[in-house]
Amino acid sequence: MRFAIKTRPEHTTWQQLRDVWIAADEFEIFESAWHWDHFYPLTGDMAGPNLEAWTTLAALAQATQRIRVGCQVTGMIYRHPAVLANMAATTDIISGGRLELGIGAGWNQMECDAYGIDLPPLKERFDRFDEGVQAMIALLTEKSANFDGQYIKLTDAYCEPKAVQTPHPPITIGGKGPKRTLRAVARWAQHWNVIVASPAEWTPLKEILVGHCEDLGRDVKEITCSVNVRIDPDEPLDKAVADATAYAEAGVDLVIMNLPLDAPPSVLEPLATALAPLA
Repeated sequence: MRFAIKTRPEHTTWQQLRDVWIAADEFEIFESAWHWDHFYPLTGDMAGPNLEAWTTLAALAQATQRIRVGCQVTGMIYRHPAVLANMAATTDIISGGRLELGIGAGWNQMECDAYGIDLPPLKERFDRFDEGVQAMIALLTEKSANFDGQYIKLTDAYCEPKAVQTPHPPITIGGKGPKRTLRAVARWAQHWNVIVASPAEWTPLKEILVGHCEDLGRDVKEITCSVNVRIDPDEPLDKAVADATAYAEAGVDLVIMNLPLDAPPSVLEPLATALAPLA
């Protein structure tokens, strides 16, 4: 079993977030650190502070040395895929090749309404997502990219300098839609992340992913499968560790431990110690 951490960029300060990631960098058991891509908080006062994902991620990449860094996951609706590809390449360079490129179709109606961002109907949203992933891969891997989709078009498009990682930073696709999301994972991703309530909910989704991989002639073992486990500050740490254990027994590769809001760096040492027997 492998482990990562996730922090919430809502209702917190840059200094607090930075200090936790720097501390996590010291514990080898945590292979990666993640946060989310939203402009509003997801809990509490919706008018409260929430740090922007990619500027923060680039700064955290500079502040750390070892741990891999990622956004779980970037909403494709928020940034043109060509812009996002350039952001990803630059962040990978800043990190020295430690970026995990997390992407999803997007869903937050409230943010889109507030900012005047179009949130298309579900089918169109996933059609745009599929085209966006392909366009990003082309930009990150080809000297001059061309793509002629219904929604995304590239004409002799450059993305320079390229990322450190080749052929491109590993792509994480988040979500559990059985037809579109999991098939996109099987086609393009190196990592699948899903938020579920229990191993009983995760297992049939993994079986669907296996089926898509078989249809496409891909080995599902090439894809890291991860879930999130929430650490409740009002419950013993043993509860989160037991949840992680259950996912390990179900066959999950990577458990991302969601830290409580405004958790101090000091939470990491007892967490690392508690998880060590599972690693």
